[in-house]
Amino acid sequence: MLINKSAEQGPGANRQGNLYIVATPIGNLEDVTFRAVKILREVQLVAAEDTRRTRKLLNAYQINTPLTSLFEHNELKKSGVILAKILAGENVAYVSDAGTPGISDPGYLLIREALALDINIISIPGACAAIAALSVSGLPTNSFVFHGFLPVKSGKRRHFIKSLEDETKTMIFYESPNRLMATLRDMLAILGNRRVVVSRELTKIYEETARGTLAEVVDAWCDRILKGEITIVMEGQDKSDVSCSESCLQDMLRRYKENATLSERDLVEKISQESGVSRKVVYGVVMKAKS
Repeated sequence: MLINKSAEQGPGANRQGNLYIVATPIGNLEDVTFRAVKILREVQLVAAEDTRRTRKLLNAYQINTPLTSLFEHNELKKSGVILAKILAGENVAYVSDAGTPGISDPGYLLIREALALDINIISIPGACAAIAALSVSGLPTNSFVFHGFLPVKSGKRRHFIKSLEDETKTMIFYESPNRLMATLRDMLAILGNRRVVVSRELTKIYEETARGTLAEVVDAWCDRILKGEITIVMEGQDKSDVSCSESCLQDMLRRYKENATLSERDLVEKISQESGVSRKVVYGVVMKAKS
């Protein structure tokens, strides 16, 4: 069992070095912590996902610590070099482009390899876009799940979204501005017209947050050319709606059957969208009525 030593001992307190996982601002450079600045000054090396972006942060706080790159495509190879320096007594800080390393960013492999070598790892907490968006969403925060970036390809994305039909926790996603509208429309078609909060460019000059139903946000932003980092926070399935809605669903089923000729699939789709109840639950009601 590996027991981390106290972070208060600071760099250089151990014969071998420490690995510091340092959160950095997600936009506004003033969102860095005093402790993060102190650590970035005191370590012997800063490993960064993008040295150009990190250099801007270091320059803003007159930090002259040497930089080296560690990003997605060289993380496995470069980790060995960095960990060897720590084992030799150097203290190293790792930062990603923005926010907390390892959260939909590189860092996991470095941390895993460091643990295998019994290296002391210390978290220097700070900004995280997912938590920042959740904290102002107005959606339940007592229980939530973070899914990171959704699949790029439409078929895989829709399949993944469908797997979330019965999720009751608040859900958080990252998305590219180029795919945002397609993703929101897929969510609307598959999950129903749920409440959603979409934040763009958090902490930056053009920060913007849209709150409403999926249909309302799609309607508000569908004709815009969007740029920047996007975070989506969406409400989960409401258990109370599912548990008490069977009679209502049966009434809707009878109404649709009386007024329209629909295939079984279209029937499930229409009732699901109107009620906000997952297609899986609606399908069960349809099958029950059929039998």
